[in-house]
Amino acid sequence: MNEVRAFIREEDAISTLEIILIIVVLIGLVILFKNQLTSLVSSILQKITSQSNSI
Repeated sequence: MNEVRAFIREEDAISTLEIILIIVVLIGLVILFKNQLTSLVSSILQKITSQSNSI
Protein backbone atom coordinates (compact mmCIF):
# COMPACT_ATOMS: atom_id res chain seq x y z
CA MET A 1 0.00 0.00 0.00
CA ASN A 2 2.88 2.37 0.74
CA GLU A 3 4.28 1.79 -2.74
CA VAL A 4 0.98 2.86 -4.32
CA ARG A 5 0.94 6.05 -2.26
CA ALA A 6 4.54 6.77 -3.21
CA PHE A 7 3.71 6.32 -6.89
CA ILE A 8 0.78 8.72 -6.64
CA ARG A 9 2.98 11.33 -4.96
CA GLU A 10 5.59 11.05 -7.73
CA GLU A 11 3.11 12.01 -10.42
CA ASP A 12 4.84 15.38 -10.91
CA ALA A 13 7.91 13.69 -12.33
CA ILE A 14 5.79 11.93 -14.92
CA SER A 15 4.22 15.19 -16.06
CA THR A 16 7.68 16.78 -16.32
CA LEU A 17 8.82 13.93 -18.55
CA GLU A 18 5.71 14.34 -20.71
CA ILE A 19 6.38 18.06 -21.13
CA ILE A 20 9.98 17.39 -22.12
CA LEU A 21 8.86 14.80 -24.69
CA ILE A 22 6.29 17.20 -26.15
CA ILE A 23 8.93 19.92 -26.47
CA VAL A 24 11.32 17.49 -28.19
CA VAL A 25 8.61 16.46 -30.67
CA LEU A 26 7.73 20.09 -31.41
CA ILE A 27 11.37 20.99 -32.00
CA GLY A 28 11.68 18.00 -34.31
CA LEU A 29 8.64 19.11 -36.29
CA VAL A 30 9.98 22.64 -36.61
CA ILE A 31 13.30 21.33 -37.88
CA LEU A 32 11.56 18.97 -40.28
CA PHE A 33 9.20 21.60 -41.72
CA LYS A 34 11.52 24.62 -41.42
CA ASN A 35 11.36 25.57 -45.11
CA GLN A 36 7.58 25.29 -45.30
CA LEU A 37 7.11 27.32 -42.10
CA THR A 38 9.48 30.02 -43.34
CA SER A 39 7.65 30.37 -46.65
CA LEU A 40 4.26 30.38 -44.91
CA VAL A 41 5.26 33.15 -42.49
CA SER A 42 6.83 35.11 -45.33
CA SER A 43 3.69 34.95 -47.46
CA ILE A 44 1.49 35.93 -44.51
CA LEU A 45 3.69 38.96 -43.79
CA GLN A 46 3.61 39.98 -47.46
CA LYS A 47 -0.19 39.83 -47.46
CA ILE A 48 -0.37 41.88 -44.28
CA THR A 49 1.98 44.48 -45.76
CA SER A 50 0.11 44.73 -49.04
CA GLN A 51 -3.28 44.96 -47.38
CA SER A 52 -2.11 47.54 -44.86
CA ASN A 53 -1.13 49.86 -47.71
CA SER A 54 -4.74 49.93 -48.90
CA ILE A 55 -6.01 51.26 -45.57
